[in-house]
Amino acid sequence: MQKKGKTHMHVVQVSPAKQRVLMTIGPFVLFSLLVSLMLYLGLSTHAASITCPSGNRGYHVVFGDTLGTIAARSNTTWQALASSNHLSDANLIFPGQTLCLPTGATQGMKGAPLSGPGSSGNFYPQGQCTFWANARYFQLHQVFVPWTTNADAWQWTARAHDFNWNVDTHPMVGDIIDLQPNVQLASGLGHVGIVERILPNGHVLTSDLNWGATLQQQAQLSYNVEFAPGPGVTFIRQV
Repeated sequence: MQKKGKTHMHVVQVSPAKQRVLMTIGPFVLFSLLVSLMLYLGLSTHAASITCPSGNRGYHVVFGDTLGTIAARSNTTWQALASSNHLSDANLIFPGQTLCLPTGATQGMKGAPLSGPGSSGNFYPQGQCTFWANARYFQLHQVFVPWTTNADAWQWTARAHDFNWNVDTHPMVGDIIDLQPNVQLASGLGHVGIVERILPNGHVLTSDLNWGATLQQQAQLSYNVEFAPGPGVTFIRQV
């Protein structure tokens, strides 16, 4: 309990030098607040005013989204989303922004049934390299991988053998690349991606999710990760 007594008011004296500093930075602080408010209102108005064309539906961007992860969840590509939404910078989207997705795209396929080749879902958790590899393989070949258990990235080679898929050391465009643990900077769980291009020196450029040194890099979908065929690296495709 606070004791009753006299209230004392302390007057803080500000030196002339500090007064000048406060008078100098004050307008800049106010200006920054006004700009932030205008951007917020402008973005909110823009998001609310978007009407998606027939055959599309609206998706509201949430914190942590990237165009790549939205595309991966929606069975499409970030290039297609950037083009259809007229985005000048595919790396610049905002929470609250409305994007138009094809009606056939899904919000995500996590937990959908997966019983074999041609099934209509993606078992793997969103944001993981396995989710993207499965989704991208489906985009290219209209088939999901059939393995659902004992299927960390490094185990995909063994599962491919189990399901009579082809496992090779020579890449083809559209293959799944499988890296064993700690091979070419892969984590202890290995890594999978999709071969998008074969370079003249025999190396491959792949599309990948959950790859990179920082959390920001891992959350972004990349199409230019370079790997070299060699020990601990296999390439998987349906027979």
